[in-house]
Amino acid sequence: MAIIGNTYPQLIDMHKASAEGTVIELLKQNNPILDDAIATPCNMDAVHRHSIRTGYPSATWGKLYKGVKASKSTMQQVDDTTGFLEARSEIDTRLLKLAPDPAKARLVDSQPFLEVMNQEMATGIFYHDVATTPEKFRGLGPRFNAYNTNLPDPAKPNVANQVVHGGGAGSDNTSIYFVTWADHATSLLYPKQSKAGVQVMDKGEEPVTDANGDKFYAKVTTFQWDMGMFVKDFRYNGRIANIDVSDMLAGSVDLWALLRKMYYRLFSVYGVNAQGGRTVIYMNRQVLEILDAQSSDRSLLAANPNYTGLSQSQLEGKIVKTYREIPIRMTDAILNTEALVPSVAV
Repeated sequence: MAIIGNTYPQLIDMHKASAEGTVIELLKQNNPILDDAIATPCNMDAVHRHSIRTGYPSATWGKLYKGVKASKSTMQQVDDTTGFLEARSEIDTRLLKLAPDPAKARLVDSQPFLEVMNQEMATGIFYHDVATTPEKFRGLGPRFNAYNTNLPDPAKPNVANQVVHGGGAGSDNTSIYFVTWADHATSLLYPKQSKAGVQVMDKGEEPVTDANGDKFYAKVTTFQWDMGMFVKDFRYNGRIANIDVSDMLAGSVDLWALLRKMYYRLFSVYGVNAQGGRTVIYMNRQVLEILDAQSSDRSLLAANPNYTGLSQSQLEGKIVKTYREIPIRMTDAILNTEALVPSVAV
């Protein structure tokens, strides 16, 4: 038999959320990536079509009485799609009549829906893949999904050049991402006729059906979030993949060396924001803790004098840690259980 309390809020829930108490969201996660990201409307309803330059035209020195061969650059057309995430809240109208503040009760009931949607979208930015889940969108992980075993050649741009191998070989891996949020680099998407962010719609009072098929009346709120992502120029982004978590915790992974290597893979490292936008580094809390330890532990500093230490800067009124003036954001969306990212020879 279905347990109603698992689906619908009960009187005890209303009491906990009343004016006499404060709701503490123990499951709330830290996902600032949604605060950093920009959002762009699709240029084709729910699909965004753009072109990536994959090759340059040629130029030759001329000679008198000699012609010039025609040439052209090569382009690759890319279509990025969007998906929509939905949720629905139903609160028995009889229960709301007992609440001291019905409007507040509905507002409090909305918070976990917004939080779980936040978590799902943050996870999607790193892990969703339309190849396996076509109803979703394509995140960063499936785009930066192999590393180049050869020395990257700037004359041969390839997304595999933007992935640094962290040395891991098992299944307890994690990643660090460098993401540039800008129109010319990376942006979230939403359909042309939709809106950016969560749309909260009050559907009013509706008859709903319980687990036994019997009807009752409830106040209904629906939530919808349309989202996709595009990466127009992958050279502004990067991923340090295959960071073995157990090795990192044991102290045998030099995170500073990996950060330095990735930094010099970024396009125009001395001005990653030269065309506007913002470059941000994302890592989970375990990686950030070890990185902090490697920059502050005296024994580690004595053994590794090249550690430069974490700096601090002000970003939108908040103090954040930085690496070479690039803000570092801690996000719980990046897992410690990533599969091994394979190698390719480009």
